[in-house]
Amino acid sequence: MILKRSAITLSMLLAACAHAPQQKTAEPASKPEPQVERVEKPQELPKPELPKLELTGPMLYKFLLGEVANQRGMPELAAQIYLDLASSTRDPRIAGRAAQLAYDAHEMDKAVAAFSLWLELDPASLPAKQMLSLMLVAGGKLDEARPHIEGLLAAYPDKVGYAFLQIYPLLAQHPDKDAVFKLLQELAQPYPKSAEAHWVLARAAQAAGKRELALDEARQARSLRPEWEVTTLLEAQLLQRESPQQALALLKKYLAAFPEANEARLLYARILLEQKQFAESRVEFQQLLKAHPENADLAFAVAMLSLEMGELERAESELQQALAKGKKDEDTVYYYLGQLLEAKKDNAGALQNYRKVQSGEHVYSARLRAAYLIHKEGKLEEAREYLHQTVAQNNQQRVQLMLIEAQFLRDAKQAAAAYQVLVQGLEKLPTHPDLLYEAAMLASMLGDHDAFEQMMRKVIQVKPDHAQAYNALGYDLLDRNERLQEGMSLVEKANQMVPDDAAIIDSVGWGHYRLGNLSKSLEFLRRAYSANPDPEIAAHLGEVLWMHSEKEQAKKIWGDALKAYPDNTALQAVMKKFMP
Repeated sequence: MILKRSAITLSMLLAACAHAPQQKTAEPASKPEPQVERVEKPQELPKPELPKLELTGPMLYKFLLGEVANQRGMPELAAQIYLDLASSTRDPRIAGRAAQLAYDAHEMDKAVAAFSLWLELDPASLPAKQMLSLMLVAGGKLDEARPHIEGLLAAYPDKVGYAFLQIYPLLAQHPDKDAVFKLLQELAQPYPKSAEAHWVLARAAQAAGKRELALDEARQARSLRPEWEVTTLLEAQLLQRESPQQALALLKKYLAAFPEANEARLLYARILLEQKQFAESRVEFQQLLKAHPENADLAFAVAMLSLEMGELERAESELQQALAKGKKDEDTVYYYLGQLLEAKKDNAGALQNYRKVQSGEHVYSARLRAAYLIHKEGKLEEAREYLHQTVAQNNQQRVQLMLIEAQFLRDAKQAAAAYQVLVQGLEKLPTHPDLLYEAAMLASMLGDHDAFEQMMRKVIQVKPDHAQAYNALGYDLLDRNERLQEGMSLVEKANQMVPDDAAIIDSVGWGHYRLGNLSKSLEFLRRAYSANPDPEIAAHLGEVLWMHSEKEQAKKIWGDALKAYPDNTALQAVMKKFMP
């Protein structure tokens, strides 16, 4: 399985390129977050008036009792004691303490009561409004939360944008996204010039599946604050799936004005990648890497793009750079270095890198490639032992390991040993269709037609849509000239399931030949040979042409096939039969 360009999947590249250049940078392709620090916070509100109280003995006793209860793991009791104290003292500080204790103890009813009391005693308290809003929203009580949210907005008459950015995370947790969007629409109506309000509305519309409304709000936010990166990010994200070229144009224009906007450049690079504009995407990643030269993830992304573009020498150098920068996931780098060196025919170097992959998502694939290269060196037993030491995570991987081992043995002309490997596998997984099918084919190769038919019929029983099983069973009967009608019925059923498969078309053509329908046979065999000039199809087509008195054409078909496949036994046998 030598590396080709198609072997580097787009999903792998996108995963490699998903890392932002800065530690605190969010992934713009999923949920661009507001850069709250850019919005000036409002000045602190005045402190509440506190009641003038004397610390009496009973009051001190309750304080101590509440603290001891909390320290001894009884937060529910502590919360109730503080709530009683807050009610009697009317002190907002005690109400706040009661609210915190109740919230930490998951006593939501007590917490709502305490926060409500705190807000009653200190109407300007933003923490009380925020927490009470959060609990009411979490409890699905949007209508009850609304006046408190309006209070939060009113607390920032000159900085309402900041307030909206604080409010939205509370509402975003609510499961009814339509209700949240409707509420935010109503809350934002008095603030048409707030870019943050439009941005929040766009996010809420997006969450509610209202793409067009989200786009409209994002564009309004961008028009009000064109320098604000997150508005461009959100608009581009909304365009990304259905109008990727518009998204690219938007980001390109923004980057021309703000070339140091790393998040926008990262999203631009990723969309270019999704559109398979690999060279252009690499340019953007290189620019990000230039700004952040120690970022190993960016270096790896650049290397993967070079690999996708077939620039193997450059990709190898860039992968080595990613290693030098200390990429945490070194196993992934070693795996792709192995793939790259294998593509360069440096099997020794590839094997060395595959052996270095000790963990992560590529460890299984790396071991398979290593086993293949060991086998390629002629070390059959070492390759088999390497497969035996490979840990499979599921039955599909266990079956794959057995199939590969059987193939190694078949390549070494040890068909009987290969058959035993699969039979032993069937003892543990008796109904696995892949094991059954391959074991059946080996049984046929060994001349055990009864075992072949028994296992192939079990494949059909386990997986009734297995077209290749119908074809193999039917062709075996036709080729042995036994139960021809049954064999023909089986290959025709396979042809109905997969009408364009050349091997199955060949079987149908061979069936018509066995039944004496030469003209129909030629029709199918010519179609099969046109789709795939396989030597066995050539052998069949030549034989039917010969029997149809088209001997010169038959000789040409055989001659052409023999040049391409000089060692094919089926081709040699049919030529010897008709041209001894």
